[in-house]
Amino acid sequence: MIQQFIELGQGYGDVYELCELIKTNEKRFHNAFIFISTKEDKKVASIAATFKAAGEGKFMPIYICREGIPYNSEKPSQRIAIFEETLSEIGRKAIPMEVKHSSIYSETVLYYQHLIGILRMNHFIPPKQ
Repeated sequence: MIQQFIELGQGYGDVYELCELIKTNEKRFHNAFIFISTKEDKKVASIAATFKAAGEGKFMPIYICREGIPYNSEKPSQRIAIFEETLSEIGRKAIPMEVKHSSIYSETVLYYQHLIGILRMNHFIPPKQ
């Protein structure tokens, strides 16, 4: 199984696109995540959704809006609220996770490999086959 992040933007339009992917691919939906990280004493969030492979394919996409959402656990941002509302419509919840900020990696690819390792280790996505 090949798992790969597909990065969307950080704005409202990108969050709505991710939510539409969840709604239109409900049968393929696997898990959703809120990755929380800290940079310069500010918490930011990434929202992501994983989907099962289509047909006989061995490709599991993980769509993400990376680190563009200010995070406050007491008062969630509108973008996180929209994401969680969409998940609620299909009877699911996002899994919150504290992770390192992507800026500590020399390349975004390394950051995504790190996240895939965490998701596999916690059995949130299937192991590499």
